[in-house]
Amino acid sequence: MKINNFLITCLFFLLTSCVGGQLNPPYVYNTNPTYKWAYAELFGNYYPKIPNTNVISLSLFSDSLKINSIGYLTGTGQFLFLEDIFVPKSDTLPTGIYYIRDSVVLNSVAPGLNDTVDNQVFQIGSTISYYEGNPNMSIQKLITGGSFTVSKSGDKYQIIFNLKTSDNKDLKGSFTDTIPHINQSINIPASRLRKRLIYNNK
Repeated sequence: MKINNFLITCLFFLLTSCVGGQLNPPYVYNTNPTYKWAYAELFGNYYPKIPNTNVISLSLFSDSLKINSIGYLTGTGQFLFLEDIFVPKSDTLPTGIYYIRDSVVLNSVAPGLNDTVDNQVFQIGSTISYYEGNPNMSIQKLITGGSFTVSKSGDKYQIIFNLKTSDNKDLKGSFTDTIPHINQSINIPASRLRKRLIYNNK
């Protein structure tokens, strides 16, 4: 009895995806990380065409990620990077709701996207990086939508995330602690433009 090629192919994939008679489940990444430490970088009014605004970035890490003595991130866990957060010039990270959107209004945050330079693709904007126990499964995803809410009690921030990644997955998460602020504006020449040149054309 002949078996057509389609059935053979289906049977092959079924058998190769089984271990001990059980189907291998898809690899699952943490969709609700608890970030334990963070820092913010202040770039000041980095886009001259957008007056009365400060631009900051925010980096958040799960507790098993550390920066070693030579500046490399080590360990396993999640690293959330939020780039180009627009805030009032008189503040650094005020309370409120922030939205991931390619816009130049207050409380907007740059979405992640792929940028090509000299035939090489770079990920810029907001991203989530997964450092897994199996290095082959470590990946970086673009943050393309959603929002997060910032509240504050004394010196401690509470941030609740409700984001979307480029593969249309929900990314929740939370952070509660102080956030050191690093003033990077003193290290950047006033004539230098940031990578996201789209803002300089608006």
